[in-house]
Amino acid sequence: MEEFTDFPIEFYNEANDDSSFYAEIEARLRRLAKGHTDITGASIQMTQLAEGRATPYAFETTLIVYARPTQIVATEHSDTLIGSVKGALDAVERQVREKREKLRNY
Repeated sequence: MEEFTDFPIEFYNEANDDSSFYAEIEARLRRLAKGHTDITGASIQMTQLAEGRATPYAFETTLIVYARPTQIVATEHSDTLIGSVKGALDAVERQVREKREKLRNY
C-alpha cells in the first residue's frame, strides 16, 4: 500500500459532472508530494469553453499547487477534458521538480 502525503485538494469541474478521473489527479499530486514538505494543497479548475469560440480547443484546466516558497500554476487547453487535465498535471509535475532541483542547488 502506497503512503501518500495528506493535504487538501479542491476540485472545480465546470466542464461536466464526470468525476471518474479525480482519483488519478489526487494520486499523481500526492505521489509528487510524497517525501517532501513543500506542497501544502492544490486546486484544479476544469472548464468547458463556450461553443462558437474561434479556438482549436474546447476545454481548459488550471491547476494550482500551493507550495513553499512560491505557488505553481499551469493552464492547459485541449479538445478533450482529460487531455487538458493530463497536460496541466504534466506541467505542474515538471515545474515542481525543476523548483526542487533549483532549491537543492542553491
